[in-house]
Amino acid sequence: MSNIFLKRVYEPYDETDGYRILVDRLWPRGISKDAARLSFWFKEVAPSNELRKSFCHVPELFDEFRTKYLDELRSENEKGDLVKKILKLAEEDRVTLLYGAKEPIYNHAQVLMEELKRQEAGS
Repeated sequence: MSNIFLKRVYEPYDETDGYRILVDRLWPRGISKDAARLSFWFKEVAPSNELRKSFCHVPELFDEFRTKYLDELRSENEKGDLVKKILKLAEEDRVTLLYGAKEPIYNHAQVLMEELKRQEAGS
């Protein structure tokens, strides 16, 4: 996983970011498309609207959210295909997964990173 990193989309662009992939379902407020400097927007890899709304970034709900989101990542073909695509891109260059949440620990990008690590390890 040394080639995949997490970063808030509000942090400045860095030329060492490599592929910049937004992994949020919704476009982040206050960021122009030019400022985001995205390589890809994989909104389909984000949690479903229902799951996202039920979590609402409440840390006490994170464990349940994590379990349900991992299930989505592992059972929905489109999400699974995008996870594989991220891993493939990481073989070519550094990948920076961008997210908009203010909370750096209790967010979906952390769960996505967990799944990427699991798949990369071949578990």
